[in-house]
Amino acid sequence: MTELFLSGVATPHGTTIPVLQKNDALFQLDTTALPSLDALLRQTRAADLLATLEAAIGAPLPADTPLTLKGLLNHQPIWAAGVTYKTSEEARERESHNSTIYTRVYSAERPELFWKSVGYEAVSSGDNVGIRYDATWSVPEPELTVVFNAHHEVIGFTIGNDMSSRDIEGSNPLYLPQAKVYDAACALGPKIWLQPNADNFPVLDIQIAIVRAGATVFAGTTSSSRLKRTLPELADYLGRCKHFPYGVLLMTGTGVVPADDFTLAAGDVVSITIEPLGTLMNTVQIVGGQ
Repeated sequence: MTELFLSGVATPHGTTIPVLQKNDALFQLDTTALPSLDALLRQTRAADLLATLEAAIGAPLPADTPLTLKGLLNHQPIWAAGVTYKTSEEARERESHNSTIYTRVYSAERPELFWKSVGYEAVSSGDNVGIRYDATWSVPEPELTVVFNAHHEVIGFTIGNDMSSRDIEGSNPLYLPQAKVYDAACALGPKIWLQPNADNFPVLDIQIAIVRAGATVFAGTTSSSRLKRTLPELADYLGRCKHFPYGVLLMTGTGVVPADDFTLAAGDVVSITIEPLGTLMNTVQIVGGQ
């Protein structure tokens, strides 16, 4: 079975060339046939997606060319779902000193959904991710991420890192935007696994490793099968009263939470692996305070 992935290749001129990966083969896409991801997600129905991309295949590229979504994503809003794993609910309760608000959200009919970023601000594999200078407890959150087109049809999945300041969110849930939305707080990629019109989450292992000064200081694994919310449920609430003319990405929550005494430091390397999507790897930097 042929696996298809949509991604990009950075050029020396600061632009990103769209590429299609077919199993281990990589092909440049003709930008006259596929001018941008904005246009693809705005105009193409999920049922026509693969044929549209196949028709735009151009010259082959070396299979080991580094891939990125930075510069490919543009006007797509990036949203996130919270408290979708039991592990997350328990961690949120601890950091909020057992406020019960997260337990109630975990059990409620309506999911927690919040705005995270926009495509042109997101970083991708090989870029730095940020931790706030005024936070004392910062963690990565590895998440399976859904990509929708403008018709709110699933086109595929990618890897997401929803960087979070746990001390800020834990002190008051109303501080969630400050804990979640800041420079380099959203990482995606390195590619989109094309699964047009998928109506269920694929069962995938989600692995994370954090390396500091050459040593692994945290590693964990979960499975998308542990998600409490279904794909149709999250898609329904996300699109109920909001239209996304350039498509939208939805991070689906984290099921891997480091111990409460762990916080990220500048220079840490965060690797999130979800096969067959590969690995999203980023180095941590401190943002703000200058």
